[in-house]
Amino acid sequence: MILYSSPPSPFGRKIKIALSCLGMRDDVTVKVVNTMDPEDDIRGINPLGKIPALDTGDTVIFDSRVILEYLDSQAGGGKILPAGGDDRYAVLTMAALADGIMDAAILVVFESRMRPAEMRVESFVTYQRDKIIRGLQGLGMTEYTNGAMPDMAEIGIACTLDYLDFRKQVEWRDHAPHLQGWLDGFAAAVPGYADTLPCD
Repeated sequence: MILYSSPPSPFGRKIKIALSCLGMRDDVTVKVVNTMDPEDDIRGINPLGKIPALDTGDTVIFDSRVILEYLDSQAGGGKILPAGGDDRYAVLTMAALADGIMDAAILVVFESRMRPAEMRVESFVTYQRDKIIRGLQGLGMTEYTNGAMPDMAEIGIACTLDYLDFRKQVEWRDHAPHLQGWLDGFAAAVPGYADTLPCD
């Protein structure tokens, strides 16, 4: 299988961590792409030109939550996503919250990267930062307890916090200091965490 991603991408990082947790890291080759390059292969792989995308050999799957569900099913199911019931929907809902924070964080980056300074809309940036802060405050966990097999929401939350540290959209510890201990526990227990930290 081929995973199309880039080193800074928090969405791509979710897949890399999940692959390590599920014992599938050696089954996948990571191809680094540049979503801003109109000539990059990613636009032929995913018509939206977005990452991550996973070529399974039979089909191409995107976005990150769909890929995570696919990987869980390939690993036998019920590993990073509960097989059914209320627990499944609780994990999917928290995963959506983490993804929403990441989306807002990326929009803050794009506003400064894509527009010249005189055209930037500060009210838009404030709106996105407010979403990030509300999302962080909606994450109530204080201690990580799932060992080497986090669920997909927990993977997303860890990637979100590290991406905020990387790009500095907000200082998350000012708004959700209770998450520091949780992240420390996740980092110590989860395979693939340290070697997938975001970088340029």
